Amino acid sequence: MKKHTLLLIITISAFLFTQCDKNNDLVLFGIETDQEFGLQADSAIKADPATYPILSRSENQEAYAYLDGIVDEILNSGKVTYKDEFAWEVHIINDDETLNAFATPGGYIYVYSGLIKYLDQEDDLAGVLGHEIAHADQRHSIKQIQKQYGLSIITSIILGENPSQLGEIIGGLTGQLAVLQFSRSHEKEADDYSVIYLAETDYACNGAYSFFQKMIDQKQTGNTPVFLSTHPDPESRVEDINKKASELNCNTTAKDPESYDHFKSLL
Repeated sequence: MKKHTLLLIITISAFLFTQCDKNNDLVLFGIETDQEFGLQADSAIKADPATYPILSRSENQEAYAYLDGIVDEILNSGKVTYKDEFAWEVHIINDDETLNAFATPGGYIYVYSGLIKYLDQEDDLAGVLGHEIAHADQRHSIKQIQKQYGLSIITSIILGENPSQLGEIIGGLTGQLAVLQFSRSHEKEADDYSVIYLAETDYACNGAYSFFQKMIDQKQTGNTPVFLSTHPDPESRVEDINKKASELNCNTTAKDPESYDHFKSLL
């Protein structure tokens, strides 16, 4: 084996063994990648009001104050790893026909008005927001990039051999964020962390289950929104979320404040 090839292998190996992130996961990109991805995606989304008609904060201050309060309570649970590193900005997309929510790397969260109005109480929305926060906090999009493009391409980017490719990858994925499908393990992890986050708040820790249960009750399982539809099916997710709540022995009684109905009336 040539000397420079051996040196490269040793360098890469040393790099790999030192790149566990704050979640103790092997992620080759630093959180600067999440932050850059999030900024680019946020700019692209705001530049496309036809696809993403975001409600103005200045014109909807009361609604955003309510939504920010839910997000802040989750972030202050003490369980969000990148609470201080990511932006954690939440936006409402004015589309009553869409039951969806998604988050970009770096903590930019988008919730459709259709989903907000479909849910029955604040705890339900807190469960969904916890799920989305978990996708960003557990760096699921970045892990998917790492898996999809393989070690050789990722290594070439990290070593500076192809610095423009990361931007190309991010640009290509930005338009897919609203329909991005995560793996079974990532969806399960996001569900689990939603329970973990909410267990340290005044919300019912299994708040995320209510959405699935409502769809089951209304026999709408065939129309499960993309953001929660990958795997497993709604019935399994209800069971798994409630099982996690039982393991943590956390509060499952919803606050059910009347303020949620007022919040929905603002949209």
